[in-house]
Amino acid sequence: MRIVAGEFRGRRLKSPTWDGLRPTSDRLRETLFNILGDAIRGARVLDGYAGTGAIGIEALSRGAARVTFVEHDRRAIALIESNLAPLARRRDAIIRTGFGGLGLASFDVIVLDPPYAPEAAAEALDQAAGLLAPGGRLVVEHAARHAPPAERGTLRLQRTVKAGDSALAFYGF
Repeated sequence: MRIVAGEFRGRRLKSPTWDGLRPTSDRLRETLFNILGDAIRGARVLDGYAGTGAIGIEALSRGAARVTFVEHDRRAIALIESNLAPLARRRDAIIRTGFGGLGLASFDVIVLDPPYAPEAAAEALDQAAGLLAPGGRLVVEHAARHAPPAERGTLRLQRTVKAGDSALAFYGF
């Protein structure tokens, strides 16, 4: 894995050494950030189900003001910390072990990458409910074979992009 663009372009990231963690491919991350475009610059970003931290680190590389990584697996948290350590902008990153306590936070961009299970996208949307700032963008990575919900609360599906067996579902108000 490597950072695709921005300040840290080309930097290699450490990958998990255990089963059960599925990092977002470089190609899919590139697609995601090409679609988000300038919305990342200066944004407050939430990388939910962060795994290796690749999405949040890519956001920092592309000019995000601050990234909050949410991950509950201690091994993955150590991996995120290891991937952040050599970066000059690591001070702009916060690592949390769950979505609880984020109720007063507001994010311009939320990217959620839950496990690839039939109801995972809907459950991930519920976890992030109320955290998206007005005009913000929320994206859920999911298995292409599992359709994401067309709406969840006030969020409405605006676009889906498929790449292999993965897909990105873009939501807004």
